[in-house]
Amino acid sequence: MILYAIVLGIIVVTLLGVSLARLGSVKTKADYLVAGRSLPAFVLVFTLLSSWIGSGSLLGGAENAYKHGFYALWQGAGGWAGLLLIYFIAPRARKFAQFTIPDLLESRYNQTARVLGVIAVLFTYTAITSYQFIGGGDILHLIFPQITAVHGQYILAGFVILFTMIAGMGSVAYMDVVIGLLATFTLIAALPVLLHLAGGWSGVRAVLPASHFQIFSDMKPVNALELFLPTCLLMLGNQSMYQKFFSAKSEKDATRAVSGWLVGTVILETIIVSIAVVGSALYRTGEVAARPREILAYTATHAFGQYMDNAGFGAKALSVLGALLVGAIFAKVVSTANNYLFSPATNLVNDVFLRYIKPDAKNWVVLLVSRGTVVGLGAWALYQSLGTTSVLKKSLYAYTIYSAALTPVILAAFFWRRATAKGAVASIAAGTVITVGWDLLTPHLPAVLAARDAILPALVGSLLCLVIVSLATEPPSESHLRPFEEG
Repeated sequence: MILYAIVLGIIVVTLLGVSLARLGSVKTKADYLVAGRSLPAFVLVFTLLSSWIGSGSLLGGAENAYKHGFYALWQGAGGWAGLLLIYFIAPRARKFAQFTIPDLLESRYNQTARVLGVIAVLFTYTAITSYQFIGGGDILHLIFPQITAVHGQYILAGFVILFTMIAGMGSVAYMDVVIGLLATFTLIAALPVLLHLAGGWSGVRAVLPASHFQIFSDMKPVNALELFLPTCLLMLGNQSMYQKFFSAKSEKDATRAVSGWLVGTVILETIIVSIAVVGSALYRTGEVAARPREILAYTATHAFGQYMDNAGFGAKALSVLGALLVGAIFAKVVSTANNYLFSPATNLVNDVFLRYIKPDAKNWVVLLVSRGTVVGLGAWALYQSLGTTSVLKKSLYAYTIYSAALTPVILAAFFWRRATAKGAVASIAAGTVITVGWDLLTPHLPAVLAARDAILPALVGSLLCLVIVSLATEPPSESHLRPFEEG
């Protein structure tokens, strides 16, 4: 495993170098939170791609593919559908040009919507960060067996916290370019090689159940909808995404970035699921059968690692490709953790500290508080990771909170003039409460309802509150609507 350790070491040093190189350019709040609004389309594509495809896809999606085959693409398809709609949102978001989603909520609705938005973001994003730590811990354990997966989570958490606090959005975005390029080319190169090792598609199909290649596998259409909806709605309301749009050089750069992001996401998520399916054909039993979330990293270390000691050039090339694949997965986990740790930190600084505690704080104070906030939230995310058993379940929980509580009111801010402050507050509260309390409520419900994921009742409750309360209250003023319209 020496080669794997070397590759990981190079990645760590490279990412640290990128962060330190950006450190000198961070002098103001705008530099730290939105990279001085200077990111071109090329950088935006890769930072959006890297922040979206993390452990939710590499662990949760791969675990689903190991168990159910290509049915797992329903989760990715939700994001693809969301991206088609985001193409029309991106220029409006850049025109608005604030710092966080709660900024948007207060400007369009009121201060209560802002506070509730902060709470929903904190629940969602620290949960997402937590299972990135799990993914990193699993990889470190596979490469260094003497390190337990739990100890690996501690190491990964420290690593991510350090990188995130150094230089803010500029650091995160430019690290994502390096990570995105590495992951894209490595995953594309690995799939055909693994497919060959498995005996081609005929060999894979001969080993796996026929349901792995069916549109709904052994599940029902409503199960596919419960995968599709949370991902689609998280994509549409994703604060990390809007923050990247706020960081763009121009509205045109934001729009161009969405096109590249859509193409990259479709390609990479399809390849990730395909590698997991091929890996499930190669490794139906053993350690990975008990921990299927590890299938990508396990396949990289075992399918390619078996050639490590062979002398031939081809064998050495395969071992290098395996090491690069593990490194790419590790880097993607780090990138996603950076993004989802940084985003709620900006909420606490911009929406709480500067809004209510010290509005006139100098730049050096803001930067100091920002970095301290990253440390605190990183510790909270680590605590959550230690109690998580299923990355897939945790990811759907996180997506649902955000999807039901925030996405409806965010979209209404741009596209429904009749949405009111009271309607937004009722919607955010309903979506959050139903999601968080659903597991407590299900034991007391009929079996047909208890079997459902929280996304359907939470989304219905949120939308009903938004529409009914908005129609029953006075319409918003033109001053509230103007910043959110085209023109």
